[in-house]
Formats: sequence, structure tokens, C-alpha cells
Amino acid sequence: MFNFTEHGAWLYSRAERPAEKPVENLPGVCYNKSVKTKLKGLRQRCGLRKDETLTKKPKFTLQLQYNSPVILTFFLLSLGVLFLGQWTGGWTTTHLFCVYRSSLKDPLFYVRLFGHVLGHGSWDHFLNNMLLLLVIGPPMEEKYGSIPLLRGILLTALISGILQCALFPHSALLGASGIVFMLIMLASLSGFSGGIPVTMLLVAVLYLGQQVYDVIFVRDNVANFMHIVGGVCGTVFGYTYAAFPRRKKPRRK
Repeated sequence: MFNFTEHGAWLYSRAERPAEKPVENLPGVCYNKSVKTKLKGLRQRCGLRKDETLTKKPKFTLQLQYNSPVILTFFLLSLGVLFLGQWTGGWTTTHLFCVYRSSLKDPLFYVRLFGHVLGHGSWDHFLNNMLLLLVIGPPMEEKYGSIPLLRGILLTALISGILQCALFPHSALLGASGIVFMLIMLASLSGFSGGIPVTMLLVAVLYLGQQVYDVIFVRDNVANFMHIVGGVCGTVFGYTYAAFPRRKKPRRK
């Protein structure tokens, strides 16, 4: 929409931009802040501060969006592993997606070191982990990037698998609980700017403190120690990312 003023100047709405009238001929016109442009003086016309940037306005459609590739792929693989385990009577879960001490000459041992985070013993086990994963994971992937987050997941899986074999030789480990705790600690570091976030301390006391209590006083089949390992990995990952931020590659013109 637009109106014609007494002085003969055209006043356009912030969301519209007529193609027939260039911006240079319309002094004082302020277009929508979401429109990307390289025109000089646009920041002053729109009243943008120095810390504000022009971003592209999203278009809302009914098309499905694979918005979090790593997290969604992790979920789908875990779901497929669960179905496969039920179809094979638990054989694939035991031999491929459950880590335990075995011979280093067994090639499947190295598959289990990483694949155990995809295995789950039951639907309840699967749903409890996946609900938290799907809630916390996408924001963390958006913040840290898909490749760094994938590296963090693989590293957490590897460390958890090695410690399980070294410290608990007579038991097996499976499930994405360690990955979930890694993401929880990453989320608690949101807004980190150099100090020690209070949110991280509270999460460490409430979540990891409970796991320490369960390790000492509760005897069950839950791998509480590996939850702690996942939380430590998430904390280290968050501080490492803050200390060594990624360098953005210059765009080619």
C-alpha cells in the first residue's frame, strides 16, 4: 500500500518495494529490515543499530523441512535399529549396537564402539531418549553447526565405549543417554561469554549430581556413569568451541 502526500512524495509501506521506482529516487523511504541489499544508506533509513544485521525474511509454506540433519538422521537410524533388533530377535542389537569387552581382532568390536548409541533395549528406553534429543538437539545443531555436532556425538560415543570396556568388563552398554546428557550440558552453556554460566552449574548440580547419587546408592541397570561421561564431554565441547570459534569462509563474489 502507498499514499501520495501533499509534497508529491510517495510513501511506501516497509514490506513493499515497487520495481518501477528505484531507492535512489525515494529519499527517506525505509523498506522492510528483512530484505537483503547492498544499497548505501539503507541502515540509516531503517534505523538499524550497528549490532543489527539485515536478514532474509522466511517464507512460510506447508512443505516439510529437514531442519536438523544430524539430529533427525540420528533419530531415524535409532528407530531403524530398534525395528531391526525386534525383527532379528535382538541379534543385531547384541552384536552391532551394544558395546562390551571383546577381542580387538573382532571387526564388529569397532562397530559397537560407535554404534552402541543407536541401540535401545525397549520402546520406553527409546522414547525417553529421543524426546529429549529432538527437543534439545536442533537448537544445538543450529548454534554449533552440523559437522561440529556430529564430531561431538562420535567422540562422546567413542569415549563412552572405551570406558565401558575398560571399567565395566562384565556388563554391556547401549542407548543414547550419553549423547542426550552431552546436549543438555551444551544447552546449559548457551550465552557463554567467558565466565562460568550459572545455568551450567545448576544443571551440573541437578542432573549430574543425581547421576553421582545413583552411582553410589542406587543399584539398577541404568548406566549412570556414562551419563556423567556424556555431560563432561558436552561441557568440554562447549568450552572448546567458545575458545576456538570457527572461522567463516569468505563468500565468493
